[in-house]
Amino acid sequence: MNVKSILESLLFVNEKPISIAELSEVIEMDKKDIAHTLEDMAQEYKSRGSGICIIKVAGGYQMFSHPDNEIWVKKMYHQKNKQKLSSASLETLSIIAYKQPITRMEIEAIRGVNIDGVMRHLLKLGLIKTAGRKEVIGKPFLYITTRKFLEYFGLNSIKDLPNLEEFSGFDDLTTGQEENSNSVRKEEEK
Repeated sequence: MNVKSILESLLFVNEKPISIAELSEVIEMDKKDIAHTLEDMAQEYKSRGSGICIIKVAGGYQMFSHPDNEIWVKKMYHQKNKQKLSSASLETLSIIAYKQPITRMEIEAIRGVNIDGVMRHLLKLGLIKTAGRKEVIGKPFLYITTRKFLEYFGLNSIKDLPNLEEFSGFDDLTTGQEENSNSVRKEEEK
């Protein structure tokens, strides 16, 4: 049995990441051996400069075209298959990703605007879901990101999100906002 060939076929025909447990069940092979073989295959693709790569995403493995070839893949298909998200959706989604679990009112307090439509849209896309209720008066829903969120952004786990401090100019932006709000307060006091 050529395990690499079988794994390559299984990854190729699946549009979503496949877990080691699923592969182990299908191939009837030890999970550690499968994980080791997948890592070997990923390294082989990388060392030969292949147009395909195997990446660990959302707790499983998936086959992708190499990121360096993105311009030609886009050119062939004329557009990305992913639905583009509005800036309001991206802002709301990033708040949920970094602060989860979080209530709708907590998100609105951070964004400063009503987010009912944005939340419906993100729920419909399956990028977020409810995860119980907060134990406070009114028991509002708590929201978290989903596995589909990880797949959409090519993350293996939520821990792979960049630290907020990594964003260049983030400190300058927040400092500038504080200075602006202080000047507005001073003007209002006059």
